[in-house]
Amino acid sequence: MQPHPRPIIYLQQRFAPGAAPACSPPACGHRPHPTTPPGVFVASPSRPVRDIHAAPVPANPAAQSGPRFVRILVAVLAVMVLAVSGAGWATVGRISEDIKSDSALHLGEEIAGGGGAMKAPVHGEAADGATDILLVGSDSRADAQGNPLTPEEIAMLRAGDEQNDNTDTIMVIRVPNDGSSATAISIPRDTYIHDPKMGNLKINGVYSSYKAAKATQLVEQGVTDQQTIDEKSTEAGRAALIRAISRLTGVTVDHYAEIGLLGFVLLTDAVGGVDVCLNNAVYDEFSQADFPAGVQTLGGPDALSFVRQRHGLPRGDLDRITRQQAFMASLVNKVLSNGTLSSPAKLSSLADAVRRSVIIDQGWDIMGFANQLQNLAGGKVKFATIPVTSIDGVGDYGESVVTVSVPEIHAFFKTLLGSQSPSPSPTAPTTTEAPRKTLEVHTLNATTTSGLAGRVAGAVKNMGYPIGEIGNAPDGLYTYSQVLADDTTDPDVIALAKDLGGLPVEQAQSLEPGEAVIAVADDYTGPKSDEPLSADGTTGTGTPSVIGQPGEAPAPPTTPVIDGGGNGPRCVN
Repeated sequence: MQPHPRPIIYLQQRFAPGAAPACSPPACGHRPHPTTPPGVFVASPSRPVRDIHAAPVPANPAAQSGPRFVRILVAVLAVMVLAVSGAGWATVGRISEDIKSDSALHLGEEIAGGGGAMKAPVHGEAADGATDILLVGSDSRADAQGNPLTPEEIAMLRAGDEQNDNTDTIMVIRVPNDGSSATAISIPRDTYIHDPKMGNLKINGVYSSYKAAKATQLVEQGVTDQQTIDEKSTEAGRAALIRAISRLTGVTVDHYAEIGLLGFVLLTDAVGGVDVCLNNAVYDEFSQADFPAGVQTLGGPDALSFVRQRHGLPRGDLDRITRQQAFMASLVNKVLSNGTLSSPAKLSSLADAVRRSVIIDQGWDIMGFANQLQNLAGGKVKFATIPVTSIDGVGDYGESVVTVSVPEIHAFFKTLLGSQSPSPSPTAPTTTEAPRKTLEVHTLNATTTSGLAGRVAGAVKNMGYPIGEIGNAPDGLYTYSQVLADDTTDPDVIALAKDLGGLPVEQAQSLEPGEAVIAVADDYTGPKSDEPLSADGTTGTGTPSVIGQPGEAPAPPTTPVIDGGGNGPRCVN
């Protein structure tokens, strides 16, 4: 397509409110905040966060005593590493056929703004140097096959009858391409983030917010089949969480695994219990944790109480995370022991536990992943927590939050590659490369940061795209960054969105074939977003590097790294 100069007002008129915008409410982000009263809405991302001068009075503990459980990453990881023995190979092979899979998760390509699923990278050949797996805990009263738990199983969980859709346990497993190590990074459930459509919220509310919004949308569209509503809304929640984690961590999520409540108990019992160590005796009526100090072996239900306690701990949820990690490290060590690997009964129980409680993405080659990890020893399986700036921050509505610096988290994940360098991308642009696309790209600035559209357009030009118009978007038109095109399946459009850090692609029928518009909003984190902090404390995109108001207490020290080796469990609070 030949460039044809037009005044920028032409683009503005084509995308003015009422002129077939790329999306319309509620899809553009004006949804009720999941933690706010009815009638209170999250404003657009450009809305200044209101000042809060004091932390709110803590809520009644009884009101917060709902289920807060670990959903164990080792439910997947431990079974994978069974490849160290012949019996393990047989077990992994059988499990790979039985595990429930979700074919609707568009990993990698969806995060990059594409419209379809991307073929999973060959294990050990990830372009960014590592395979990254998102592990999520679900508060479900059904197993992975959709069968309701029995009353006896529910009682065993000590979780009550009600469930919620919050994802209170979120981890990312990073496995470098050489398979030499595996690090599981915990993300505190109260981590405060900015979401392009939902505004500012805790990370554990992303899944439930998008699930609820999708369910409402389906009902409004006339869908009445409850199973369809449940399946489609769950898919929307999972996809949104994958995108949020990718933005927060700076990594491409290659695989997804979801673990149900029952899986934790079954896995613990399958290996004959797990050893833990407490610095002090504890009693907590909410989690039913009642344990003496010192080393002890816990079965499934007691182990669940051990890892869910957060009341009465010095660092609250961070200490709970440390407990989870210490428990998982001990479980890894137990699974890798000869007593487990040589026991057909234990291997069979492990297989049954995973089959009943684990959901993974359909493109995950479990046998290939097991092969990548076949030489992994317990001491090379480590557990860590993302760096945080405060644990007593305040959110937009006065809620207690954990504040983080996104650039610090991105840097943290890069350090986990060690001396290994990411594989060069076959499509990585260079400044001397001739234009590799015929797509004409226009750029609109929807932020208050002067010159940002020009900087982004310069980066796009260096990528090899012809540049069209550059200007400002009408106020309030774009609440999140996006790429607009007539054909959202155009490979050039998908590649552009990916090159910009994973922007969503929206349809705009008023555009002609062969052209696209980049709308740069306050949430933009792609090329040219890593400018030094300006005088107003923003990252150069208009989005603060830290969302929410940090607390007055100093940032907690980095949580110690725990590994799956050693001769005994790590003692914790």
